[in-house]
Amino acid sequence: MTRDVARPEELDALEQIIDDWFRRQQKELPILLDVARDEDIERRWYARLEGEERDVTTVWLTLGQRTLKYETYFLPYPDDNKQELFELLLRRNYDLVGAQFGIGPEHAVFLTGELPFHAVDEDELDRILGTIWEYVERYWRTALKMGFARQLKDTSEKNAE
Repeated sequence: MTRDVARPEELDALEQIIDDWFRRQQKELPILLDVARDEDIERRWYARLEGEERDVTTVWLTLGQRTLKYETYFLPYPDDNKQELFELLLRRNYDLVGAQFGIGPEHAVFLTGELPFHAVDEDELDRILGTIWEYVERYWRTALKMGFARQLKDTSEKNAE
């Protein structure tokens, strides 16, 4: 059985919950560098998170009639070891909770997830940002080294000269 779509007043209330939560997090969460609203896409937020392995991760949250979709651009389409990298990420998907790797627009690798609109609350918003941040931090460097091995080797050789 599928749930009905959210009524406009439910979406307005959720939008307010998300706005209020982000406002508080900007004061309390040191890694939250910035939050912005999309001017062209209704009910879409961009949260920029400071990382350790990757300098910045931007998480997009889009509230639709049935779900809150969240995603981040993880990596460009790899130049090297494509099959091995995709196999690695698919194997990681098996253990991930709340998000999964996939190939999205322009063949780039994204980390995405969705939550039914009726389950959106402050705890889930916290889990979403934490999950995306953790998975990017955990897998980004390995994926980068695998997918861009030649380019990184060339760069390190030039820096050694």
